Amino acid sequence: MNVFEKIIKGEIPCKKVLENDKFLAFYDIAPKAPIHILAIPKQGYKDFNAMPKELLAEMSDFIIEVVKKVGIYESGYRLITNIGNDGGQEVPHFHYHILGGAKLRWEALA
Repeated sequence: MNVFEKIIKGEIPCKKVLENDKFLAFYDIAPKAPIHILAIPKQGYKDFNAMPKELLAEMSDFIIEVVKKVGIYESGYRLITNIGNDGGQEVPHFHYHILGGAKLRWEALA
């Protein structure tokens, strides 16, 4: 069981932003921006490639709710998802990073 599955089951606490029957959004414990939220489906899909497109559409609506709730809908935000080892995916459970709250820069890729 991965860390996100444990969070969904309530075995690991999180600072929730928004939750419904299909998705959960919570603050990242190691933020890379003033606002850094993770949005995950409650059902376990390994990565973006495995997500059903209908569920991705629903998750898009959920993310819009999240960014409106935390006040970055108008100012702007960044969505990131990592896929596989070369993409930097650390947890094998699909998730978006929602970053905002400041003018974001791109760090050089090494």
